[in-house]
Amino acid sequence: MKRKGIENNNFGDIVSLINQSRLKAYQAVNRELIELYWKIGKYISKKTNEEGWGKSTVQNLADYINDKEPGIKGFSDKNLWRMKQFYEVYKDYPKLSALLREINWTNNVMILSKCETLEEKEFYLQLVVNEQYTKRELERQINSCCYERTLLGQKYHEKLSPLVREFPEKISKIFKEQYIFDFLNLSEDIQENDLQKSLVKNMKKFVLELGKDFIFVGENYRLQVGMKDFYIDLLFFHRNLNCLVAFELKTVDFMPEHLGQLNFYLEALDRDVRKKHENPSIGVLLCKGKDDDVVEYAMSRQLSPTLISEYEMALPDKKILREKLREICAEKIN
Repeated sequence: MKRKGIENNNFGDIVSLINQSRLKAYQAVNRELIELYWKIGKYISKKTNEEGWGKSTVQNLADYINDKEPGIKGFSDKNLWRMKQFYEVYKDYPKLSALLREINWTNNVMILSKCETLEEKEFYLQLVVNEQYTKRELERQINSCCYERTLLGQKYHEKLSPLVREFPEKISKIFKEQYIFDFLNLSEDIQENDLQKSLVKNMKKFVLELGKDFIFVGENYRLQVGMKDFYIDLLFFHRNLNCLVAFELKTVDFMPEHLGQLNFYLEALDRDVRKKHENPSIGVLLCKGKDDDVVEYAMSRQLSPTLISEYEMALPDKKILREKLREICAEKIN
């Protein structure tokens, strides 16, 4: 039972201060822990190169630590070798050093072990810092080839309408060319209404796929124009872009006539819903598939800030995406 008058005081301010201090304390402890692992990795790397330390010596070191400090965990021979690798991979890249210390050791190890190139590692390090991903969320992004899909989105960015190109943010890092809905457990042959309901039901996972700056506004968002009502499938607000984002779902391949409907919705949003301090609304046509040539023709004279993306119901094949990236890089060189 609450004490009389407790709800009339601004006690929430004190709770906020406590939580802020707790977060800062956690961040400070985490930075110190990563710094410790870095120093240990540096030490073992030096001993390996200069004195020929091998597996047996590192095993002896792990046993020694356990004997002297039996209550401390995280210093097995396997983890000590990880610290060595951690140091050796990043030691020549001071730019990344600050990022390493902003995320926890579990996420650092996942990025270290699952990402092949330094560019891919940097991408996920920055992503975790910006989005504050948990271990499970980061693993999902890596498994769904977020890095490769984002790079492919840079090519897609060239086909965007002129108004989208003028946005100050890098749209290709916010909107993807391809979205992965493996968490829906639906077949490829579904109706738009079923897709919409499933995305709403799995909103937390859907927002993880979109990006945490997306705030869900509503489904079947009603727009009244004249004497008629129209409904946007899914409406979001993007905090960083400071604009409304309308998603229209199509369970068929993209057709040019789909743009007319979405353009109408964007006009209605900007006239009747958008606030004065917000940027023009963006529309995303989320289709089962698309032909790049058809997209290019359809978007060439498009004036509304509209994007065309496709979705897949299963995790992509990383080898196929990387091959596609190599082809794009080869085209640019030629």
